[in-house]
Amino acid sequence: MLVYPSGIDLSSRALRHLSGVLAGHRRRIGSRRRRLSCGRQALLVLAHLRCGDTCARLAAGFRIGIATACRCIREAVDLLAALRPTLEQAMTTVRKKAYVILDGTVLPIDRIAADRPYYSGKKKHHGMNVQVLADPAGRLIRVSDALPGAVHDLTAARTHGIPAALAADPTKCWADKAYQSAGPAVRVPVRGTNLRDWRRRHNHDHAKIRSLGERAMATLKCWRLLRKLRCSTTRITAVVRAIVALELAT
Repeated sequence: MLVYPSGIDLSSRALRHLSGVLAGHRRRIGSRRRRLSCGRQALLVLAHLRCGDTCARLAAGFRIGIATACRCIREAVDLLAALRPTLEQAMTTVRKKAYVILDGTVLPIDRIAADRPYYSGKKKHHGMNVQVLADPAGRLIRVSDALPGAVHDLTAARTHGIPAALAADPTKCWADKAYQSAGPAVRVPVRGTNLRDWRRRHNHDHAKIRSLGERAMATLKCWRLLRKLRCSTTRITAVVRAIVALELAT
């Protein structure tokens, strides 16, 4: 197999942060000498998460076995996932903002047509539903755990307790029409087709505010692994948590 040098569009802070997390973990468990140093393992994991490289390709590039590459990735992902802020910690950040934006997205997965619970009728493909909270500048505040793609956005938000948590704070939240009846804290556009002028203007202004949340979605999708997840659906939540932890830390 041919091997070539490549690059990752991340700052060195992400590498240093993950290397520190791995070094602390190795000290805690008294790990013996490994094939990869903390820095090399961190680089391997970042290449997997950011570029979507498979374990086989990474194993060839780092000159290790495929099973070793998979273990390195799983270990680092689990460590990072544990660092993701909880909903209570996210609400502390929300209270400091003028308002927040709530939106949902479906992360594509490779499933066959028979896997109906994962098929999103809105997106017309199989995926996992995650709920994203962003600040007025479009920066990520929190991303929820992953649910099957067939779950409606409002149901997913309620499952994660987001509307209830927002209702307990004075901060307002902007969301799209999918979140009708989410609660007093969640502002949604006016529904209907033949709307009066003031209602059309209201919906236009609402969309301008809510569109800033697309920056958070774009930040999430910059991690190319999330553009087509091929791992087990039971691991997707850990992967999303790990990516969010890296984004918030760097």
